[in-house]
Parts: sequence; structure tokens; C-alpha cells
Amino acid sequence: MPGIGSSVAFSQPSGPAKGVSQNEQVSNGLFWLYMYFLVDFFFHLSARVHVYAMLRPTLLLVLLISVGLYLQRDRLKDRGQDPIFKSMFAILIYIAVTLILVEYPGSVVRNNLPEFVKAIVFLFFTALILDSEKRLKIFLFVFIGCQVFRVLEPLFLHITEGYWGDRTYLGDGDFAGRLAGAPSDVINPNGLGFVIATAIPFLHYLLFGRGKIASIIYLGLMPALLYALILTMSRGAFLALLVVAWMVFKTSSRKWLLLLIAVALVFGSWSVMTPIQKDRYLSLVSSDAKGAKTTDGRIDLIIHEFELGLERPLVGHGLGTTPESKYHSWGRRQASHNMYGELIIELGLIGFVFFLRFIIAIYRRFRENQKRLLLLGDANPFLANLNKALLAVFWMYVVYSLNYYGLSQYYWYLLGGVTIAFGRVMDKLGRNTDSLQADDHLQARVGLGWKVNRG
Repeated sequence: MPGIGSSVAFSQPSGPAKGVSQNEQVSNGLFWLYMYFLVDFFFHLSARVHVYAMLRPTLLLVLLISVGLYLQRDRLKDRGQDPIFKSMFAILIYIAVTLILVEYPGSVVRNNLPEFVKAIVFLFFTALILDSEKRLKIFLFVFIGCQVFRVLEPLFLHITEGYWGDRTYLGDGDFAGRLAGAPSDVINPNGLGFVIATAIPFLHYLLFGRGKIASIIYLGLMPALLYALILTMSRGAFLALLVVAWMVFKTSSRKWLLLLIAVALVFGSWSVMTPIQKDRYLSLVSSDAKGAKTTDGRIDLIIHEFELGLERPLVGHGLGTTPESKYHSWGRRQASHNMYGELIIELGLIGFVFFLRFIIAIYRRFRENQKRLLLLGDANPFLANLNKALLAVFWMYVVYSLNYYGLSQYYWYLLGGVTIAFGRVMDKLGRNTDSLQADDHLQARVGLGWKVNRG
């Protein structure tokens, strides 16, 4: 039939299966190398095995993956057009151009660039390597598994050996223990609380109600994670978890059931808290609580950080120089307690705007994905639930960044990379759906007797 053969491939006897191409082999190798990079990074294997640390494994893995991606540059060149990528390229160009204008350019180059590079590679590796739904699922399994392990390890040490990892000053010479990361981990109590607040929305949306085994795992992990959160005494993480709870409540069709569960959790959590822990969480809402002074102190510190940033409002003091800037202005080195203040201190108001564009680009991609998921209906529950989890994590990050540094930390960049990868999977799903619909339409026109090859 004239004109149809050019647009429809009819089934032919299949030949012998072809082997995996060299590009596919390299792609598969990069994917599993990246999965190992995640394990190495989050488990801090260098701190656990000293001989292994001599190999500089994190740097070596970054170089190997980067070289592999460069060898596949022809396949990946179209992926750099994503708005999230473009906003990140703008930040990188801005940092490079303003390097000679910042307060401490030598510190940026000598001390701070490596940490920033180790953070932003999560954006590029995640976005460029995760190109299928299967890979996305494996990545989530590895990433979430690492975060859960980082919480359960110090919790196990606390229960079996009385391990705390950190402490907080109560006044009058008294201290109270706070649960931090395991001895081989590098996170303080607020960092551990951040890990818990990150893991919970993924666990809720991807496990709860997704089968008996998945639900049992979820119900087994939640009490342990929430108890660990109590032990951290991290008020910032508690507020971040409230954001996650609101997002879950807003999207749920069983709001009354969630309210009952929330009430039960509040009473249960309150019953296992010590008086010191109760006082610390009450300090969020009560000025009479003993811990209210530290809450006021944290707010004052955040205000002072913005004031410090406005001392050099245009281009800032330099990437990663917040502790150094505080030392020269206040006489003590201290990490930032607010990512937004940190942005102004290190990148100035111009860099602050560039980074906000990056965050907004991530949010816009979520909204686009959500609209496309509505068109699919219930065709892919996994992607629908993952988008809800990512959106909850996004808003949690927005709030938690008020209490946590982030410019040279991985979490915003990893979220941006997952968002790009998610969108690519949606693109493939949309193309496949359109292709199948077109094939069905053409097959109906051709009539019975012809079999359309959809391969």
C-alpha cells in the first residue's frame, strides 16, 4: 500500500539477538559505578577502612565517572538543555567570573572548591546516568537504604552501648546527650535529623500501602526513625518533619485517619521523652521553657549572618568562606546556620538570586511532571507516588535550609538531578504512549491481516 510502508514497520521474522552495544556496556558500567559511589559517600567507607582511605576513593570515583560521561558526550549532549542544568551552569559561570572579586579568593581555590565539586557532581551524575525507570528504582533503593542505615547504626549503638555522639549545653555547667551520626559518620545531631526528615517521605509514599511486605517494612522502620529523631533533639528537623506531615495530609484521601495517627504519635512520643527533651521541643513555642534561650540565640545568629553577608552585598566573601568570614568579623569559626544567609555571605545578592533560580527551576519541573501524571491517570502508580515524595522533600528542604547550610552540601543538587531523571522517564513514557496510540490508529486503518511491529 503506497505511503504506509514509509511510516509503519511491519513485522518481519526476527533475526538472531544482537549483543549489547559498547555504548550500553559503558552506560551500565557507569550506572553501577555511581551506585557504588553512593555507598562509598554515605557510608563514609574511608573512615571505616583506613587502608582504603589511602586510595582517595571518592576523588577516584568522581574522576572515573566523569571520564565515562565524557566518553559518552555524543549521547548526552541534548540533556544539557534542561532549565535546571542551565540555572546551574549560570551559577558555575558566576562563581568563576567573580572569583577575583570576592574577599578570600585564595581560600576558595585552596580549601573550598573540592567540597563544592563533591556536592554538585550529584546533580550531573544523577541527571545524566539515570535514564530509565528501572535505574531510577535501583537508585532510590540504594539512596534511601543508605539514609536509613545512617540512622539505625547510631540508634543501635545508643541502645546497646549508650552512645550519643554529641551533647548540648543546658546552663549551670550541665550538659545533655544528643544522638549524632555513628563514629565513622560526620553528621551532628541536626544533620542526623535532616537525614531522618529526608528518608521519611520516600518511605511513606513508596512503601506504605504498596503491598504487605512493603507496609510491614514501613511500619517497622517508622518507630525507630521517630525515636532517633527525638534523641537528636533537633528542633529544625522536627519543624521539617511537620512540613512533610502537612504535605502527606494535604494529598491524602484519609485525613481523619491521619489525624488519629498523628494524635497517637504525639502522645506516644511525649511518653518516651525525658524532661530535658520535652523542654527542648517546648522551647519552640514557649518562652518559659529552659531551652528558649538557645532558640532565641539561634534566631539572633541567623540575623547576624544576614548582616555579615550584607557587608559585601554584591559578590560576597567567596565560596565556602562562611567560617572564615565569621572568624574575621566575630572572632570564631562557625559553620552557617542558615543556607539563605550562607548564600549571601559567600556569593552575594547576585549569587543568591542565581541559586534561587536553580531552586525555582526544580519546582517548576515538579509542576510540569504533576500535570503530565494527571493525564496518565493510574497508568504508573510508582511515578505518581515518587512525584509526591519529591515534592514533599522539596518543601522540607526549603524550610530546613532556614536551619542548615547547603551551598556546598549534596542535597539540593541530588534533588535537582533526580528531578531531571524523573522528567526524562516521563518523556519516554509519553513517547511510548503516543507511539502506541499512533500504531493502533494506523493498524485500524490498514485493516486486519497486517500486524504492526511496535518494537
